Amino acid sequence: MSDPKASAPDYLIDQMALLGAAPVVGFGSPAFQVREIHRDRANAIIRRHHYSHKVVNNAYVHLGVFIDGECYGVLQFGYAMNPASAGGVVEGTANDEYLELNRMWLDDFAPRNSESRAIAYAIRYIRRAWPKVRWIQSFADERCGLNGTVYQACNFDYAGGHVSTFWELDGEMFHNIAATTTGDKGGPRARWLRENLHRATKHELRQFRYLFFLKPRFRRGLKLKLQPYPKAIRPEDEPVTSGCEPGASPGDRSIIPMRRRERA
Repeated sequence: MSDPKASAPDYLIDQMALLGAAPVVGFGSPAFQVREIHRDRANAIIRRHHYSHKVVNNAYVHLGVFIDGECYGVLQFGYAMNPASAGGVVEGTANDEYLELNRMWLDDFAPRNSESRAIAYAIRYIRRAWPKVRWIQSFADERCGLNGTVYQACNFDYAGGHVSTFWELDGEMFHNIAATTTGDKGGPRARWLRENLHRATKHELRQFRYLFFLKPRFRRGLKLKLQPYPKAIRPEDEPVTSGCEPGASPGDRSIIPMRRRERA
């Protein structure tokens, strides 16, 4: 019988490092782990499988979710859309002292609760690999019928929500930023929305902000009021909003019900 301790989750170390302390590259066990992958590979997976089919250029921490050696998901962390906004959340936060979970996708093959497990393992990795990071931020999105259950399972703090304007056009959802940019800003999708805004449907939807502090003392300077977790928006069996999928925003599950993997 194999030693159960041999499969216990632990930090993954780059054994190929030649000088100094070997760097941490992930966390987990052979059965389930998150570990660093190349930016190009992470972006390709997000473009192929994430419901938005778009990457966030602000992301700089790219982690693959591996189950028995095969990649079945991606988490990407980086700056917020407005990197300087961190000081409005926790006073005195420098740009390299926080991360936002920009994108997350997991294949339907991943076992139940894999989203919260992957986030928990990613936090363990970030503690060691990015020691300057004090807190992590993510959002759940009402346009996808979600209120952040996965973050609640990971013991994130709920810091309230806000209402954002979205536009639905031909089955796709766009943030209001795409409708208000000018010139070439926002790319061809934003230009297409603006040219067809007369056909689009306007939605006012809530976004829920969640924070995770890597140490309790990092809550000092918090400028937002922590609140009780919001209640569920919809029953689990209710269909999600057009253009989204279960677990979306930043997104995780595949919208195509088939077993899919990205080879290591």
